[in-house]
Amino acid sequence: EVQLQASGGGSVQAGGSLRLSCAASGFTFDDVGLGWFRQAPGKEREPVSYISSYDGRILYAESIKGRFTIYIDNAKNTVYLQMNSLKPEDTAIYYCAKTTQYGSTRDLDFGPWGQGTQVTVSS
Repeated sequence: EVQLQASGGGSVQAGGSLRLSCAASGFTFDDVGLGWFRQAPGKEREPVSYISSYDGRILYAESIKGRFTIYIDNAKNTVYLQMNSLKPEDTAIYYCAKTTQYGSTRDLDFGPWGQGTQVTVSS
């Protein structure tokens, strides 16, 4: 069974930091893309960041560029999202998923989708 379990969310004040983890099982990180997405209340799920295990290509949404960092720990089969300088607009449920479509940040190309982890940022 392919699983990606997002964790590490919580409630922080604006300017704070969180590190989200996505523990993967049932597949290897060879030739896949791993993405973080988020969904705020009343909004569509949107891409946050992408990383390719194939060549290390990284993509960031403009809204978080310079504040968030995506990286992989291959030994732990885990992808992380380090979130700094958090803003209230970062409040959302954060999800991780994988894709075989190189360079894609389209929700449609990713899966499977778990329950995600809640991030709440207050001012």
